[in-house]
Amino acid sequence: MKSTALRLTTALTLLIAGVLPTYAQERINVVTTAVPFLRISPDGRAGAMGELSLATSPDASASFFNLGKVPFNESVAGVNVTYTPWLKKLVNDVYLASLAGYYKLDENQAVSGSLRYFNLGSIQFTDNNGNPLNTSNPREFGFDLGYSRKLSEKMGIGVGLKYIYSNLASGYSGNGNTYKAGSAVAGDIGLYYRALTEAGQGWAFGLALTNLGSKISYTDNAEQKDFIPANFGIGTTYTKVIDESNKITFGVDLNKLMVPTPPVPSNPPTQQDTINFNNYRTKSVVGSWFSSFGDAPGGMSEEIKEFQASLGAEYWYNNQFALRAGYFYEDKTKGNRRYFTTGVGIKYNVFGLNFSYLIPVNSGVNQNPLANTLRFSLVFDLSGEGTTTE
Repeated sequence: MKSTALRLTTALTLLIAGVLPTYAQERINVVTTAVPFLRISPDGRAGAMGELSLATSPDASASFFNLGKVPFNESVAGVNVTYTPWLKKLVNDVYLASLAGYYKLDENQAVSGSLRYFNLGSIQFTDNNGNPLNTSNPREFGFDLGYSRKLSEKMGIGVGLKYIYSNLASGYSGNGNTYKAGSAVAGDIGLYYRALTEAGQGWAFGLALTNLGSKISYTDNAEQKDFIPANFGIGTTYTKVIDESNKITFGVDLNKLMVPTPPVPSNPPTQQDTINFNNYRTKSVVGSWFSSFGDAPGGMSEEIKEFQASLGAEYWYNNQFALRAGYFYEDKTKGNRRYFTTGVGIKYNVFGLNFSYLIPVNSGVNQNPLANTLRFSLVFDLSGEGTTTE
């Protein structure tokens, strides 16, 4: 029987994924993890472009997505603060708040740090018979520090360490277990390459491996450890400079979780199902990173469906006003998150504001928790020079 903490984590994952209960012709086999809040975009700019972020021009939120971009920031230092309401149509006390910043040590080196805090509001716990127990305030956060360096005028690399804390059902006892807060340690690696002309036109490429770390557990039972959302991402953008005042960027990102695909149970269930599930739960972390690219029960056709795509565009006028739009796609058997995004950006002197709005494609139980929600970021240029995100 699953723990209360695991059930809550799974429920949150399904809310994020927006999974339909059944499909008539295709089997649903969603790849799930603990701490799914690490997959929510913590930046208004990326959120306005369908989560496009790996190869976009660097800004104060770069450490969230690709540490290789950080030393290419024009300003000496910057800070990004973002607020994202969650399930706003249903509750008013669930939100994701994030903070990111960087400081350039010199022209080639930079340090960065970021914090994501996910408040799940007030939740009433019940026993197996539905009787009310205590009320709790589940919350999670991830804190990381990074170091980035230019390898050349066109290429940069970055590495980071991350601490993850998840308190979903601390103090609750049931099923023979006492549940506690879980924690994990992970690392990020980012690579960024841009081949731009002096005017800023051309291609850029990004690759990032994020959340590469230990499993997380909410009990003392070693068999109840869960994978965190280790992720492989690759992307590219192209910037067209129209004239001195106008430029536009188009791009695409592909992301895939580097965690095992759950086994498909037989109908009716067999003893082999138990063996397969135990093998899935006990698979090593490092081994799962590599096997995740070829372990889907449906073969390579199912493996390809586990990639998520982000398509986005950004238009800047006079480096002061930006219009953004995007689309996010996930196969319906792997979560079915599909939505359009739009937003604007304003830059004035040392301050900037980025707004994003999510337009749902699906409806009902399959609608994204951020549907029709406005989220925003406040950006500070700490160099005092008023430089603008390209």
